[in-house]
Amino acid sequence: MVLHKNIPDIQHFNHPALKLEETMKRFLCVIITVLISANSLFAAGRQFTADDYRKGYNFRNEVQNLVYNDRIQFNWLKDSPAFWYTSETKDEKEFILFNLDTNTKTKLFDTNKLAQALESCIDKKFDAKKLPIFVFSFLEDKNTILFKYENNNWIYKLDNDELKKEENAPEMPNRRGWRSRYYGNRLDSRNESPDGKWKVYADEHNVWLENIETSEQNQLTTDGTEESFYDNQFFWAPDSANAIGFIKTPAEMRKVHYIESSPEDQLQPKHFTIDYNKPGDKLTIEKPVLINVTDKSCKHIDDSLFPNPYFISDYHWSKDGNYFYFFYNQRGHQVGRVIAIDTNTGQAKAVINEETDSFFDYNHKKYLKYLDDTNEIIWASERDGWNHLYLYDAVSGKVKNQITKGDWLWRSVEKLDIENRNMMITISGYYHDQDPYFIHYAKINFDGSGLTLLTTGNGTHRLTFSPDDKFYIDTYSRIDSPPVYELRNSNDGSLICEIERADAGELIAAGWPVTEPFVTKDRNDKYDIWGIIHRPRNFDPNKKYPVIEDIYAGPHGNHVPKSWRGYDYWHQALCELGFIVVQIDGLGTSNRCKEFHHFAWKNLADAGFPDRIKWMKAAAEKYPYMDIERVGIYGTSAGGQSALGALLFHPEFYDVAVASCGCHDNRMDKIWWNELWMGYPIDDHYKEQSNVTNAHKLEGRLLLIVGELDRNVDPASTMQVVNALIKANKDFDMLYLPGMDHSAGGKFGERKRRDFFIKYLLDDIPVDWNTVPDDIKLP
Repeated sequence: MVLHKNIPDIQHFNHPALKLEETMKRFLCVIITVLISANSLFAAGRQFTADDYRKGYNFRNEVQNLVYNDRIQFNWLKDSPAFWYTSETKDEKEFILFNLDTNTKTKLFDTNKLAQALESCIDKKFDAKKLPIFVFSFLEDKNTILFKYENNNWIYKLDNDELKKEENAPEMPNRRGWRSRYYGNRLDSRNESPDGKWKVYADEHNVWLENIETSEQNQLTTDGTEESFYDNQFFWAPDSANAIGFIKTPAEMRKVHYIESSPEDQLQPKHFTIDYNKPGDKLTIEKPVLINVTDKSCKHIDDSLFPNPYFISDYHWSKDGNYFYFFYNQRGHQVGRVIAIDTNTGQAKAVINEETDSFFDYNHKKYLKYLDDTNEIIWASERDGWNHLYLYDAVSGKVKNQITKGDWLWRSVEKLDIENRNMMITISGYYHDQDPYFIHYAKINFDGSGLTLLTTGNGTHRLTFSPDDKFYIDTYSRIDSPPVYELRNSNDGSLICEIERADAGELIAAGWPVTEPFVTKDRNDKYDIWGIIHRPRNFDPNKKYPVIEDIYAGPHGNHVPKSWRGYDYWHQALCELGFIVVQIDGLGTSNRCKEFHHFAWKNLADAGFPDRIKWMKAAAEKYPYMDIERVGIYGTSAGGQSALGALLFHPEFYDVAVASCGCHDNRMDKIWWNELWMGYPIDDHYKEQSNVTNAHKLEGRLLLIVGELDRNVDPASTMQVVNALIKANKDFDMLYLPGMDHSAGGKFGERKRRDFFIKYLLDDIPVDWNTVPDDIKLP
């Protein structure tokens, strides 16, 4: 402690010339000054207690049962125009049967009678209003249900309330009940031809063909070596006249090494190694060869259209065997082609050619479906500025028509009706008066006609279809509005009736602050930037609250929640400590137009920060209790990279950051994610945007968190930041977690993160955890 500059030198107190009275005065002056200085040292904030944490954590238990009907699962009856579901209110849990012939609801059974039946079989008291049954199925007679309780199957007769335990009950159904997405064709490799006459295989690095009837074997190639060999993967044409094989030139996989310092099963540390390619690494190359049965030949295909593959995939034979198709993704992800090999000539041509100056998002926006009977291909592209579907002639390579079109985007194909040439799809951005990220459903014909919207409600949607596809239940919600459930007609999307509506009234009455969407323009006043605001319960609008941003800016998606989440405990527990928490999707994130998304190209360090900062300033202008003079940020993985980047590149706005297992240098992280957005070859922009390279710019308070066993992002990525910060003589905090994989730090890391914000944003003193009982449970 540094004493006040006016305190006299203490050695003077022993001077013999001083009188006793003067000595006492001087001594009291020292004591008073020391006390004042000590008080000033701790005057910056209050001491947090365990009760302050319990308030936030225990709120979960107080409110978790105060929303009704926000998670209804609908269960369609097979061969019957009806479905059942569970409806809950404050006073009762009911099992409802909905009859589609009459559009009426009836109670499936008397819960009091079932409770009594259970009590007669099990020595236990049951509350008829809260029966612990969540899913069941009807048996064939439609008058008997099967349910599971305490790992036992129970059979219940609806007509006479007879209940018995059943050892050999049939399997319970999948309770989800909604349709999975349609992902297209898959072709499996095989050695034997479809007609059973031929076998092709690789031996001693070369290709051999065997006549199964005569056992005659012919060696088709002689150029295979250990360095470049023929793989034992073959795809036969439907007519057995040809097969496609591959010649492979392998590359050694990079190894990342780990030391597990504190294994559970032994005292001494363990070492292990994983395969882990990073940007710029050499890759194994596979290229197709054409095997002809008639002339017993194996022909190399001219690879000028696929010279440098990152990978090739989506193998497919035409129905007549004249063409073998595959998808070629060029290293750097700026060229994507569907290649057709003509088996009659051995020539390759690009029937689809997708080239871009930025990136082709093969991992999230690609759709490739071969239509065999009509020699067509459905393909997704952003070529007109929006992600849309196109119909191609698979032989000529010409676009027959654009299927979806407009200033909105296609998201997924949920159902493909090839016979009737239409599809059910999900889309975003169609309704310009709604959040552009909301998921909506539509039907459209392959020729682009007949667009029929199946959903209209202001929210993001999910559909559950009847077994005959004639009806569907539309469940939609927003982050600030709990679910609505509607029954609709599949033919035209017309509303039949509203089935239920979730009720969050008691939750709001209990003080739960509903998360608020907020929107403003981007840095250039062009695009809407959407985000959400989490507030403390019972917040005082006359107070000032520091703002904390939970950031994730990965270009592979949009990341701000759009649907009702019920109880967002993680953010709320942080808010209850005295903060406002925000989440924002800035430029460079996905599921908007191409220009919005491709802003991320070779630009990950930007992370949409100018948009985020402008958004928070606009929110603070509307809500002055948001104190943007005290701003924190935290994130994990790519979010960890951005959290540290906030202090390196925007220290004028961000003050405190907690960065967990960040990919701080995009040359250190996994190859597919980083080359997709940052490009190939590895140019100077990788280095220029690295948090390691820019570590010397650090301002503000930083906590780094990393697990020693992170298999997703090499832990050395964080340690290289640490090394650079030390060399730059920068202060920071670090939490290195033994045994932890890719994580924000688990419960201990979560607590350290919150303590860090308490200390440096609130200027308060965190709990002394060494002196309190371990009875505070993270949600």
